[in-house]
Amino acid sequence: MRPILMKGHERPLTFLKYNRDGDLLFSCAKDHTPTVWFADNGERLGTYRGHNGAVWTCDVSRDSMRLLTGSADQTVKLWNVQTGTQLYTFNFGSPARSVEFAVGDKLAIITTDPFMELTSAIHVKRIAKDPTEQTEESVLVIKGPQGRINRAVWGPLNSTIISAGEDTVIRIWDSETGKLLRESDKESGHKKTITSLAKAADGSHFLTGSLDKSAKLWDTRTLTLIKTYGTERPVNAVTMSPLLDHISIQ
Repeated sequence: MRPILMKGHERPLTFLKYNRDGDLLFSCAKDHTPTVWFADNGERLGTYRGHNGAVWTCDVSRDSMRLLTGSADQTVKLWNVQTGTQLYTFNFGSPARSVEFAVGDKLAIITTDPFMELTSAIHVKRIAKDPTEQTEESVLVIKGPQGRINRAVWGPLNSTIISAGEDTVIRIWDSETGKLLRESDKESGHKKTITSLAKAADGSHFLTGSLDKSAKLWDTRTLTLIKTYGTERPVNAVTMSPLLDHISIQ
């Protein structure tokens, strides 16, 4: 198979995300402009203009109708995928690092970086079906982890939130109360910053990558370490195949 080269960004890439059907690929970069491409031929479908800083992350709704993007400009924007129209802007006092729609697309997790006197935080926002009814209000705000939270994702049935970042600890939180339920222990856990976290398609386990030159596979319910994959270099990104028993470590 001949590789497809997609050219369009003017600054380094920061994040890539396929939609659920796999026919669209969304790319984020330091050039402020998230872009959507046809996955099968690499043709650029359009761009989303409005951010004033590097765009660190994105997620697309299950029906591929809405896109969330998080940026160093201290905002998260909600977009109409097809038209590129900005539907709403969530404003924060610090850069947004990670975003993810919940199953059902009625809620979203947003993580923000430590900045000035603000600590890192996990925000749960309600996503209105009608954009005119969208509000800034957070359903839940979780604070506590030291340093940057590089990734936060929903656990099974949206009942928990799994977070990981600079302090090397993986934490599982109750998504309704914000209570800390479990955290990884020092023996089995990572020794340096956790850079990335990816879930299995069924949510039963997840994979973390770290600057400690390893990736680790965990049981989502018990936070038991299943396997450690050693690498020769620090791990920047991990992902899990939704179709096969394969993982990818970069």
